Amino acid sequence: MTALTPSLLAAILYLGGSFYQLRCMGKRLAVNINLLRAIGMVALLAHAGSLYVQLFTPEGLSLGLFNTASLIAWLVIAITLLSSFKVPVTSLLLGLFPLALVTGLLAWLFPSHGTTLVPAEGVLVVHVLLSILAYGILTIAAFQASLLAIQNYQLKHKHPTRFIRTFPPLQTMERLLFQFLLCGEILLTLALISGFLFLDNMFAQGVAHKTFLSCVAWVVFGILLWGRHFRGWRGSNAIRWTLAGFLLLALAYFGSKLVREFLLPY
Repeated sequence: MTALTPSLLAAILYLGGSFYQLRCMGKRLAVNINLLRAIGMVALLAHAGSLYVQLFTPEGLSLGLFNTASLIAWLVIAITLLSSFKVPVTSLLLGLFPLALVTGLLAWLFPSHGTTLVPAEGVLVVHVLLSILAYGILTIAAFQASLLAIQNYQLKHKHPTRFIRTFPPLQTMERLLFQFLLCGEILLTLALISGFLFLDNMFAQGVAHKTFLSCVAWVVFGILLWGRHFRGWRGSNAIRWTLAGFLLLALAYFGSKLVREFLLPY
């Protein structure tokens, strides 16, 4: 089985879902949420098929830069679609579908470039999966914070666009942001604890910067959650701290993989 067919099918569905949302926005029509969910679910199934072929090898999990990005995009959309049954987060899909489309195609086009093989050991796999789950949830939080910044700016300047009018109220957006942040912080805590308990040396050469930046990001998110609970932080404070923490995580994971897998080999 090759990843070609499921990768192309997923790309077509993600593209179709994006065009559908843009068409509804352009014609001032309400998005059929059930139809959008159906498109997203089928796209996720196709995407999962391609990920299965790309990730699982006889030597272990193939977690190169593009495969990991594709996996995180899949996870983010899956969480968003599941969350949409309880909270109004479907507006996030307008940015997430193109992200999954691009990362999925890159993983198919460059399946072995910069490949990092992770042995299929129970403890190590748990640590990796916790890390990816944490990154996925905090990616959604970063998207939410970016949309909140746009919404806040346009409402403050009294010229909301059609895109902004599809968003839930500002207070609902902020509440969702902190729910994602709390969930992501818990998962990041578990990922760091599992790493320190079960891995040989979290500050070994080659991973020290990743561990350090992840710990700093954990502190940043922790301060933000403390500020929300005890000081009532919201608005610009919440947006800045969320994006700062996400940037640290992005540098910790994707920055280090980019350097090791693409720049150092040359």
